[in-house]
Amino acid sequence: MLTLLTYPSAFGLFSASPFCVKTAYMLQQAGQHWQRSDMLDPRKMPHQKLPVLRTPDRLVPDSDLIRDWLEAQGADFDKGLTDIQKAQSRALIRMAEEHIYFQIVLDRWDNDEVWPVLRKTFFSVIPALIRTPVSNSIRKKVVNGLGFQGVARFSPIERHDRLERDLEAISAYLWQSPYLLGDQPTSADMSVGPMLAAMRATPADTPLTRRIKQDNLLNSYIDRMEQAIPLL
Repeated sequence: MLTLLTYPSAFGLFSASPFCVKTAYMLQQAGQHWQRSDMLDPRKMPHQKLPVLRTPDRLVPDSDLIRDWLEAQGADFDKGLTDIQKAQSRALIRMAEEHIYFQIVLDRWDNDEVWPVLRKTFFSVIPALIRTPVSNSIRKKVVNGLGFQGVARFSPIERHDRLERDLEAISAYLWQSPYLLGDQPTSADMSVGPMLAAMRATPADTPLTRRIKQDNLLNSYIDRMEQAIPLL
């Protein structure tokens, strides 16, 4: 049986990481027999990140590489899509994973209202005496990394304007069909859906959570994805 090494459930979601949720969706859609194994410290993993898929032969890191592995086993996450639609899917995935994702990370890690919840959720395995300094050091590294990535260099208004354009692009697709590229979930939905769900689930009242919760179209889409591909 395949084993998905994943961050634990959090904030009412299968995992706090949208990439772990994405991978679980792919495993379900591929019809694979699999189980989850939760962990909080991925430093011994191939890329020092999660998700990782344990197969009979090796560890497969990264959700995109896991997708490649599943497709090599016969999975087809974009069945029936045209070449143009597959190109659109790739663009939507990159928008979600290379831009929207970092908006979510900043909304969580650089928010003093959210931070106490994150520390309790992610750092419970660290001994209490050193938990605060260790977690604060990791938090600083994450926030500094967002500066190198670029998203933290913009003002809140600029960041929200950039995000709004992404959400408008997603909504334009959803006005046309139940899922981004048709009547059934495809690879684009398995990436975009978990990102929007993660944004909605951030454990504080932030401009990003309010933006999603007040949007009936996006809310319905998130719920529809969770119903279409139930997770373990």
